[in-house]
Amino acid sequence: MDRFGVSPRRSFGQHFVVDPNTVRRIARLSGAGPGDCVLEIGAGLGSLTLALAETGAVVRAVEVDSGLAAALREVVAEAGASDVEVVEGDASVLDLDKVLSGSQRWMLVANLPYNIATPLVVDLLRDAASIETMVVMVQREAGERLAAPAGSRVRGIPSVLVERRGTARVVARVAPSVFRPRPRVESVVVRVERSPSPESLRLPPETEARFELLVRTGFGQRRKMLRRSLAGLVTSSGFAAAGVDPASRPETLTLGQWVGLARAQP
Repeated sequence: MDRFGVSPRRSFGQHFVVDPNTVRRIARLSGAGPGDCVLEIGAGLGSLTLALAETGAVVRAVEVDSGLAAALREVVAEAGASDVEVVEGDASVLDLDKVLSGSQRWMLVANLPYNIATPLVVDLLRDAASIETMVVMVQREAGERLAAPAGSRVRGIPSVLVERRGTARVVARVAPSVFRPRPRVESVVVRVERSPSPESLRLPPETEARFELLVRTGFGQRRKMLRRSLAGLVTSSGFAAAGVDPASRPETLTLGQWVGLARAQP
């Protein structure tokens, strides 16, 4: 960082990994290797980028900060990492079809900026079908929420939306000491594997939209019983058809029960 005259920007949620063992560990956990195509978001100065390149994978590294992107290109060139392409831009608004061109199978491996991590994972699962696996380092609370099963006190909107399209699990914990600047929170590495919904849980587009509305509404008032938070959206007969107790709290529902509520028209 001193060499390039750059420093982490709070507005971008930047925390750079300065421990080489940590980035190699993430690359190893990803399982990336020759023939794989890896998307990295929030590449920074390239510590993880180079660790991924060492596996033999083709890497497309996205960085929103123009100063860092320029420095990253220099780092990549000096390392002779010819299979790394640096893309400057905001991952949340980039043309995904263009970014992910060249292959029908991708994995996302990244130290995601804290301020975009959760919505980005959810959005990519929904919109980027070619990304089959995600191995992302995120704030511990966010990671545990992504992987939280029904009944967990930390289960929330992202838990259900991720489960809708795949499975998530925490595969490693990361100490604050490996970052610069050192965050006040712990981090974890989460692995998300995309999987198709079984036939019994598939929904037409309009019902899929209702499913997400119910999940967001229910968890938006998570201290309330569902009969109150979903009033006007689900009738008593709808609760009965879905096998859901109207006095339940949202975190107790399984994915199948949320799908059942979506199918029950108000």
